[in-house]
Amino acid sequence: MGQIHYNAWQLEFKQPFGALQAGNNVQFSVRVDCQNVTQVAVGVTKLDENTVFYPLTQDEDESDKYTGEIKITTSGLYHYYFRVRRENDAALYLGHLHGGLGKETTDISKVEPFQLTCYDRQVPRPEWYRNAVFYQIFPDRFANGNPHGEIDGKKPNTFLYATTDDRPMYIYDENHKIARWDFYGGNLRGIIAKLPYLKRLGVTALYLNPIFEASSNHRYDTNDYLKIDPMLGTEEDFKMLVTMLHENDMHLILDGVFNHVGKNSRYFNAGHLYGEQTGAANDKNSSYYEWFNFKHYPDQYDCWWGVDDLPTVNKDNPSYQQFIYGERGSVLTKWNDLGVDGWRLDVADELPDDFLREIRHNLDRYDDRILIGEVWEDASSKVSYGHRRPYVSGDNLYGTMNYPLRQWVISLLNGHCDLIKAGEDLLTLVENYPRNFLLDCLNNLGTHDTERILTVLNQSVPLVKIAFALLFNLPGIPCVYYGDEAGVEGGKDPDNRRYFPWGHENAELQKAVHYWADIRQECESLKEGQTGIMIAGNEVLGLIRYTADSATLLLVNRENQYAQVRDLQFMHVPASLQQAIEKRVAGLRMAPFTTRFTELNVISIMADKDN
Repeated sequence: MGQIHYNAWQLEFKQPFGALQAGNNVQFSVRVDCQNVTQVAVGVTKLDENTVFYPLTQDEDESDKYTGEIKITTSGLYHYYFRVRRENDAALYLGHLHGGLGKETTDISKVEPFQLTCYDRQVPRPEWYRNAVFYQIFPDRFANGNPHGEIDGKKPNTFLYATTDDRPMYIYDENHKIARWDFYGGNLRGIIAKLPYLKRLGVTALYLNPIFEASSNHRYDTNDYLKIDPMLGTEEDFKMLVTMLHENDMHLILDGVFNHVGKNSRYFNAGHLYGEQTGAANDKNSSYYEWFNFKHYPDQYDCWWGVDDLPTVNKDNPSYQQFIYGERGSVLTKWNDLGVDGWRLDVADELPDDFLREIRHNLDRYDDRILIGEVWEDASSKVSYGHRRPYVSGDNLYGTMNYPLRQWVISLLNGHCDLIKAGEDLLTLVENYPRNFLLDCLNNLGTHDTERILTVLNQSVPLVKIAFALLFNLPGIPCVYYGDEAGVEGGKDPDNRRYFPWGHENAELQKAVHYWADIRQECESLKEGQTGIMIAGNEVLGLIRYTADSATLLLVNRENQYAQVRDLQFMHVPASLQQAIEKRVAGLRMAPFTTRFTELNVISIMADKDN
């Protein structure tokens, strides 16, 4: 046991919990159990600036307690640690980069400061979004709505699968480049036809992978931002989809791919799809020429991660900026005017801060639009190209694709971490994010860029059911990747993009998603609640969500053996709630690979619900 005592997750030591809004005060308290103390101070550092020490004052009634209050005036990423100076003895230091309990040392070079995220403002949450259950669709692989399964808008030099049961594969040439793109023929009318299925499942919003004209099946190589890909249908089909969604109280966000375009796009046009003398690759006088950076014209140019099919666009070019987010005639304005409810931005790390803000400003001209970014790491401390990104500041993204939470679920269920470590890792993320940003992140168990959850969990349906339980109980907006609820397997791309197995779905997993979607709609604490952790003897994990007057508890037994709820430890849970939970669950015995959901209320404790 060290001589300095501090826990960043307890209000006794730090108020408020977690991230801080600029212009507000943060209060620190530490307890020091040593003699001859001459000064206790907290050192605060803003990224790339010098550390400033603020002395803490000794409490008159509790001599081991030292407290101080600091005003943080500007947003940004801060770190802090504590220093205890002693007469005739080495100074003590305390910090911990991952929050929670501090780690003590006498060597200042070994201090790992705590993180303090400071943001400009909390973003008001659209009501539809806070209640949302999302479903991500890879359009070519979901459903074909034509009467006899006809394929619309067939592309030259491509191949079509003989049946939708065929496994996806890439056809490479001698240079290991894709020679022909493969298609199944899913389209917008297919999505429309399956809206009753999605609504029965509990889905209230769709996230579609790119739908604009492109050469590939994934359509991240945009050819024309203002046109629906002919294989997916027409603009009239799109309008019908939006109308049908809104009539069913459902919403839609699109995938915005604004860092790069397709090599064969009308803007670059290397393959002359849009004429022999048009596009930047054919005409230096083209209005698109300055959108790109040519190293050797026309065949060497900046492209995304060296993929020459994806020429990178200069986001600082005023013409391109107006084309994407200008008030009139822009890409965003066109599709927003047609009723799109928000956007997911591909490779947000590649988009400059000002570019993101202007996209946000475009969306803010409409009511209740949402903006999500693809960020794979902790968004509060993300650095790209040597620059710390202000994603959580409140003036660009609402939230991000929550890949860290996906990895947390997988590590937990695959047994890669003990339960104490799992609890600490989750609360680190909760602490680092502003509250609304955390609640607005789009949570997933898989996407078009990851292996399927059933595959990752070694084809264990019971573990996937637990994963779905966690998805709907964790802070954030749940998003189901198409087919995960049907038991679709798949490794890395393209295997994770199989066609939906209509008529051969896993009913057990579908039932689980439907069950948890209903639970989430019923429980306010799952939409707005704080997050706490309970550990029972390193056998059972408890995920706690709580508001001022209600709480939920999800118990998880990840092991293939019975487990008893005993020896409870809590993290970031009020004492009164700890007592209520202990009364309710202490001594329970849980079957292998099961969850147990309990809703608590200040007036009464409702009946348990087993799943």
